[in-house]
Amino acid sequence: MAAKPLVLATLAVLLGFAGLAAAQESGPYKVLKIQLVGGDGGFDYVTADPDSRSLFVARSGPEGHIGVYNLDTLAPIGDIPGISSHGGSVDTATGHGFATSKPVTMFDAHTFAIIKKIDVGGNPDGYLNDPYNHHFYVLSHAQPNVTILDDKDGSILGTVDIGGASEEAATDGRGRIYVDIEDKAAIAVIDADTMKMVGRYDVSSKGSECAGLAIDAKNNILFASCRADKNMVILSAADGHILADLPIGVGSDGVVFNPETMEAFTSQGDGTLTVIKEDSPTSFSVEQTVYTPERAKTLTLDRKTGRIFSITAEYGPTPADASGTAAAPAGPAPGFRRGPRPPMIPGSFQILVIGK
Repeated sequence: MAAKPLVLATLAVLLGFAGLAAAQESGPYKVLKIQLVGGDGGFDYVTADPDSRSLFVARSGPEGHIGVYNLDTLAPIGDIPGISSHGGSVDTATGHGFATSKPVTMFDAHTFAIIKKIDVGGNPDGYLNDPYNHHFYVLSHAQPNVTILDDKDGSILGTVDIGGASEEAATDGRGRIYVDIEDKAAIAVIDADTMKMVGRYDVSSKGSECAGLAIDAKNNILFASCRADKNMVILSAADGHILADLPIGVGSDGVVFNPETMEAFTSQGDGTLTVIKEDSPTSFSVEQTVYTPERAKTLTLDRKTGRIFSITAEYGPTPADASGTAAAPAGPAPGFRRGPRPPMIPGSFQILVIGK
């Protein structure tokens, strides 16, 4: 009987996949694969390392760990146990990885052995590994908003106060770091050499609660996905002037940009992934809406194949709140909803592969 939840979860995935295939809007992208991997714990970020062909999936809670999967087959290839974190990434050049646990965990990118724990302030959440000078940025909603680590030895190089809750960051690879300030409808600009904030772009006229951020480094264009206004704000990384804003789904928590196809992808908790085409450095359009399982609100890009990876799970009914309001119907609830959270169906955690 212990295997029953996994059997039910597998059936739900298969039925859901068939429904998704039928529901897709016309366009080149679709959900290619739903890999049921199971396991306990919450989840937030997923990160691809195209060089090592690895996918890092962080799980949080008492059974927290980082599962490592083959990027081509999704077969498990490693595990970092005893870490409750939001996510993690590796630096190919130094051979080190970092996870935003508390304290932050530094690990070997090849053996996945834990090297050491690093005490930082705030509450580690988002992250960015910058190949420009091999620094790892730990993002926190509480101060210090940004803590910078040296990829070589894990030493703390400094902190940056950006005046609000840092959510997601992007690098131009030339010494500039951009960070969403989620609660201020703004984007901070950090000089990677001096480790100081040198600018702040206000996007409140077009969007707020921006949670995802990506960059077209060649053309110096930022893509910020905003939860409150259900739109993508596109702006110049050079001076912050807004170029366009386009509609997306509800509950975005991540954006990636593919320079090979000149497309930005934003994933939403409502079960949609929006593809935005950069037709030119001044012209942008919504190319396609791809339907996914709900709660697949974060994503990562495999630069070598152009495929997108996301993560989600199946959920039961939302429990009644303190006022005694009746529980919501059974089924997966979008991750953007506030209030009581529904229980995850055991064994239902899954990895999504989206591509052409």
